[in-house]
Amino acid sequence: MPESSSRKPVADQAESDAWFPSPYSLTQYVPPKTDFDGADYPNAYKGGKWRILLIATQERYLEMAGGEFFSTRNHPVEMLLPLCHLDSAGFEIDIATISGDPVKFEMWAFPKDDQAVKDIFGKYKQKLRKPLNLQEVWRKGFDKNTPYIGVFIPGGHGVLKDVPFSKTVGEILRWPDANKRYYISLCHGPASMLAAGVGKPEGGKFIYEGYKVAVFPDSLDTGANIETGYIPGKMPWLVGEELRKLGITPVNSGITGETHRDRYVITGDSPLASNNLGKLAASTLLEDVATRG
Repeated sequence: MPESSSRKPVADQAESDAWFPSPYSLTQYVPPKTDFDGADYPNAYKGGKWRILLIATQERYLEMAGGEFFSTRNHPVEMLLPLCHLDSAGFEIDIATISGDPVKFEMWAFPKDDQAVKDIFGKYKQKLRKPLNLQEVWRKGFDKNTPYIGVFIPGGHGVLKDVPFSKTVGEILRWPDANKRYYISLCHGPASMLAAGVGKPEGGKFIYEGYKVAVFPDSLDTGANIETGYIPGKMPWLVGEELRKLGITPVNSGITGETHRDRYVITGDSPLASNNLGKLAASTLLEDVATRG
């Protein structure tokens, strides 16, 4: 059997019982180029005030239901293509992880022939290697004058390890909800919405109850992702299932590149939505800041 036809996950030599996606799954999920078709914003923001806070994962391993580790992280396309649009739209980007450790990328998912992705990765490489400490960012104080127009949390299965259970992420997410700022995410990234319930004031409403989002379908994490060897076993928990328990409704059943906006929440269904999400987020934010000054 040719190596590229193997559906067996590949051992990660850096950790016991840890696994990368199978060669076959990567032929199905990782094209050499994305659908990026430019990021031209004639009305790019030049005011110098409004910024984006990008919250990334610092985790490498997600423990699966059977105890094995999936060697995951942030998906590079899901972070870098939206970042390309937000950057081109004129917004300064602050990158943070929960404790300031370097951002972890699924480099096996990097589109090797995509110059736009390579360029934006090069531009932000040092910020990704030396991100801000999110806890310190929060301790500086957030109020109505804090200059973040949006919080961007990209996907990749690695997000499921730390971000949804962080009290600091929860505090930060409740801030844009209270101050009419934007939450931007895609694929497994909307798992971070669970954090809004961590440390929630007693008796307070879960802020995303009643919202609709585009998110990676549970059916793929229970089906094709296991069958193709993309993940090494059953998931420890399912994103859509947990979101539904809190009153959030996924709008998609498959992955087509769909995006969705519900009030100040902008989401996408998968890596296929990365370019579309970037366009939607950039255009929405530019329209908004033009009225804020």
